[in-house]
Amino acid sequence: MSLSPEKASELKQIIRNQLMQMNIHGKIRDILSESVREKLGSSSPGLSEADLIKALQHRGIVDDVMKELNFLTEVQGQEATTSSKPATHFIDKEPAELRKTNIDPTRRNVYLQVLGGRAFLEHLEEPPPLPGQVCSTFTLYLHFRNQRFRSKPVPCACDPDLQDGFLLEVHKDSLGDGSKMADATTLLSICDPVHMVLTKTDTSSEITLIASHYLEWRSLLSSPDGKMNMSVELLGVGTESKVPVGVLNLKLEIYPPLMQPLSQEIVDTQDENGVNRPVCTYVRPMRAGRLLDTPRQAARFVNVLGYEKAATVGGGSKQEQWSTLLSFLCRGKGDCEDHATLLCNLLLGFGLDAYVCVGTKARRVPHTWVMTCGTNGDVVFWESLTGHRYVHRPVNPDDPPLVEQPKRPYPYYSVGCLFNHQSFYANCQPSDTVELCYFDLSDESKWKPMSTEAIKSVCTPGSSTSLPPFPPLCPPVIDAAAASNEIELVLRGLISEHRKDLSLTTVWDDHLSYLLSPALAAYEIERATGVSAGNEEFQDAIKRVVPDGHTFKGFPIHFVHQNPRRAFATCLRSPFCEEIVCCRGDQVRLAVRVRVYPYPESACAVWIMFACKYRSVL
Repeated sequence: MSLSPEKASELKQIIRNQLMQMNIHGKIRDILSESVREKLGSSSPGLSEADLIKALQHRGIVDDVMKELNFLTEVQGQEATTSSKPATHFIDKEPAELRKTNIDPTRRNVYLQVLGGRAFLEHLEEPPPLPGQVCSTFTLYLHFRNQRFRSKPVPCACDPDLQDGFLLEVHKDSLGDGSKMADATTLLSICDPVHMVLTKTDTSSEITLIASHYLEWRSLLSSPDGKMNMSVELLGVGTESKVPVGVLNLKLEIYPPLMQPLSQEIVDTQDENGVNRPVCTYVRPMRAGRLLDTPRQAARFVNVLGYEKAATVGGGSKQEQWSTLLSFLCRGKGDCEDHATLLCNLLLGFGLDAYVCVGTKARRVPHTWVMTCGTNGDVVFWESLTGHRYVHRPVNPDDPPLVEQPKRPYPYYSVGCLFNHQSFYANCQPSDTVELCYFDLSDESKWKPMSTEAIKSVCTPGSSTSLPPFPPLCPPVIDAAAASNEIELVLRGLISEHRKDLSLTTVWDDHLSYLLSPALAAYEIERATGVSAGNEEFQDAIKRVVPDGHTFKGFPIHFVHQNPRRAFATCLRSPFCEEIVCCRGDQVRLAVRVRVYPYPESACAVWIMFACKYRSVL
């Protein structure tokens, strides 16, 4: 396998740095001078290169170098970068030595090694899986200072075999210190914890959040040898946030080691993050790099993340629980507050004046959504669960009855407050009904602002109530074409079996199936941009392929998961889809087309269209 010039240069630099640390040049000079003296004292001919290599091997120098330069081979096809780690970057572990990839010896790193789990009592009676058996798995996610990591999934067990290593790079982000190796004082000033999230994926690919834990790593700075072992007790989430779910055994090592470790008293004075946080701390401008191009595409991405209400014990009213961004992204689903804060963060990143609105929708059900204020005074509501946008036109209750009032296009009933990372406004208008409200936030008679100093005191990075920096978004890893083909083949089989149970034969029309693709593309474009395009060409193609005297029927539907059996069961509940799948008549031809559109975090929009054409019988 050939290396690019940049990779070759990087490898040479790493080897050169390692040789300097081992003082290889000094050892070679000593051996060379010793060998020369031996040759001069004997009658043998001059010293050759082979003699020098043999001398180095005899004294173990070559073996020492090869041990130190024992690099881990990168997974084939995974691109490695020197400036930042891949989102799923992890490092194999060795009991006696660290084997690291992409490591720069001029930068400070913390090597976090997971040595296994224990006391996950919920899985106490779970038998070990048989070879090849599909079983539930645990996956551990980590986020630290704009770096994201994911462990290899392991079978769920009372003592799960969670064993992985993660290399966390630690450096100062500001004041031009990003290229310098962080010393002990700088490390102590970095208050970001390591956010650890444990999820469970069951046999039907449903992801459940098991635990979310913030690891304070700076106690490592007082270790004399730069190493320490610890056990971390993981607590549940939501209503079980005080209930232990299991223990992880960890080993931390700082690399390169500190010349002078800090005293334990200095390290113990640092505070840990609290549990209850002001809502403003959940909002912060967030850039998606090249993964998202427009605010409307960002709204579509947030929309395809799954919706799930926070669970409550014994039912009852809605549980008030806001997830951290990493927890939300790891499980790929969350409540309306999680969607709204993520969308607000992305819209702020795109330079919009965005706020999270807290209020109610129909029947006074609590709800959150996003609002943006344009420079021309336009107010737009963004529904994070659907991706829809609504322009707000206030109703003046004092207008005469004959004055036509704008119709309310949005589902929101009342609004109590709105906020972002810099502001918090309480609605103090005579009515909190959305259609009667004005959103001039500079008018304190309508919107009462909270002190900006108070907001800064709780939202400033490093404060006891602030959240650590948000994790970066990961690019999708889904092969859209392969996923589309796989789902389509499974659906064909399910339809054929269903018709066979009804004593119906199935004849597929591949050309008709292909012609359904433009319609699915048009649906997704409209969802992502709000612009309808391409439907005219689709209709013209269908008219050409359906002969005179024949009838065409189509049923499009949209999902945010890739489970074909679950999707088919949902589709059959629609009488329109059932009419197509169970079509009877002359010259019946069936078609089905699937199109998967991947988004960041491997979220996806799955469009399916069922269709049939048949000869009409009078």
